[in-house]
Amino acid sequence: MSTRPLPMMTPEPPEEDGIEQGKRLIRLSDDRGLSLTQKLANHFYRMTWGTPFHTMRLKGKYPLKLLAVPDDAIPGDARAGKALRAGYFLFRGMRQQVASLDWRKIDQPDAFVDYLHGFRWLRDLAVATSRDNAVPVAEAQMRAWLAAHAETVSEPAWRADVAAWRILHWTAFSPLILSSGDLVYRSLVLNGIARTARHLDRSADKAPIGLPRVTAWAGIVAASLLLPGGEPRRIFGEAGLRRALESAFYADGGIISRSPLEQTEAITLLAMLRAVYDVRREDMPGFIAQTLERIVAALLGVLHGDGAPGSWQGGAPVDPARITAIVAASGIRTRPLRQARDWGYQRLSAGTTVIQLDAAPPPVARLARCGCASTGAMELSDGSTRVIVNCGGAALAGSMLPADLAQGLRTTAAHSTLILDDSNSTAIMPDGSLGRGVGEVELDRHELEQGSRLDVAHDGYAKRLGFQHRRILVLSNEGRELRGEDVLLPVEKRRKIADCPYAIRFHLGVEVEPTLTADKQGALLRLSNGALWQFRVGAGELSVEDSLWVDGDGRPHPTQQLVVNGTTGSGGTNIGWLLKKSG
Repeated sequence: MSTRPLPMMTPEPPEEDGIEQGKRLIRLSDDRGLSLTQKLANHFYRMTWGTPFHTMRLKGKYPLKLLAVPDDAIPGDARAGKALRAGYFLFRGMRQQVASLDWRKIDQPDAFVDYLHGFRWLRDLAVATSRDNAVPVAEAQMRAWLAAHAETVSEPAWRADVAAWRILHWTAFSPLILSSGDLVYRSLVLNGIARTARHLDRSADKAPIGLPRVTAWAGIVAASLLLPGGEPRRIFGEAGLRRALESAFYADGGIISRSPLEQTEAITLLAMLRAVYDVRREDMPGFIAQTLERIVAALLGVLHGDGAPGSWQGGAPVDPARITAIVAASGIRTRPLRQARDWGYQRLSAGTTVIQLDAAPPPVARLARCGCASTGAMELSDGSTRVIVNCGGAALAGSMLPADLAQGLRTTAAHSTLILDDSNSTAIMPDGSLGRGVGEVELDRHELEQGSRLDVAHDGYAKRLGFQHRRILVLSNEGRELRGEDVLLPVEKRRKIADCPYAIRFHLGVEVEPTLTADKQGALLRLSNGALWQFRVGAGELSVEDSLWVDGDGRPHPTQQLVVNGTTGSGGTNIGWLLKKSG
């Protein structure tokens, strides 16, 4: 198999959704996270929650009932629901005994705490057993939560996005928490919903930009439709939600954190909000429907042949059945977005082969807690089998995935791309934020007679090491051959550039067994379904090393990776490689 440099082929006329020539994506120049002033302002605002003044603002009429009960079409986790009936909460392999749970101070990771305070577990409980069996369990925890937090407004229980999720789950699963004949308790629950809505009225716009702010405003809109006298709040809430959506998503529908996990959460959120409009027989505003259509198409663009997303920005493959149910609940039917210009994920597909490429700078530091230095990384699937993957999972730290390992999964080396001098293309700071590195990405995409060509270059190593990394991919029309080339180009303005070691990593899926050839220039990749892919590289030395891959439950699986090692001189280098399906 030849691995000579890829020729410059004449492109066909661009399609309607084609990338314009020389497209540049630039990382925001003010990417320094929240300023000290902003942090202090947010801190002092949260301190006001404990004052009598804020308590007075939450007072109002006690609603006598909900106007309707939305239908929740999102499937819960039956395993977690059964665990709750057995006496403990289960979340990503972590357990919390119900008997020892102190709602005032929950000693669990942040994501687990949000799961509890957001009452997401009601969905899991509902799918695991009958209503009669679920009601005593749900009511007992509802009473305990009210005793701890109904009159005390504090984080994290009353953080705006958590409070909004709580409204959505309380109302969707109100038969589980409002079936009691105890009128005092029922009144406390209904008043809790009303107080939460008043809290959101004043705190939604102070939530962090992106999904948290969208969630907060969605909670306000839901409350306006389900509590009596909500018309003024609806006008206020829909205006706020429009602003939040405009600032949370790129024009192509991708979320600004660049996280497919958050993209899935956003669709879940708006699908639940759609159910609220439906149950009230109200038309959902056009701006919500249009946003839903764009974000569903963007999510479909990062799904592999197995129906689950790629492992990008700390995410991992969500259960395909869950993705299908969430998209169905959104009410949107659309095609996958092949070219997410601003979100940054490029999709090539032919035959049974799907390729995804990260073709954008990393997310802005203040918008991504688990952002990754993954610019230029790729994934490849053949049907339902993932052949080339990223390790993923940084956002799923828990009992099965220690926090320090999760941080390591954010590095460039945990992704299928070139790493120069064993360093990250974008720095990951000690506090977990993303530092300097990739500031600009150049992108060209063409449809050729032979297939599809994608050309991406980034400057993540330019200032420190003097090289630009360029990756070219050409996928044949049948999807049976992928020609790749990784190029290191010296930066012209730098006078002296030292020789530098490089490693090109191709992390393999758990269903792939590699066998190295005798000349260490190739490998045979046997898939569990019997298919065979051949890998060949034209420079450097190929080896097989251990790796890992994190599934959607945050569970790491041992796997292997192909690594091409070499050294580039001051004039740069190019490494051609080929993946070809046999049989």
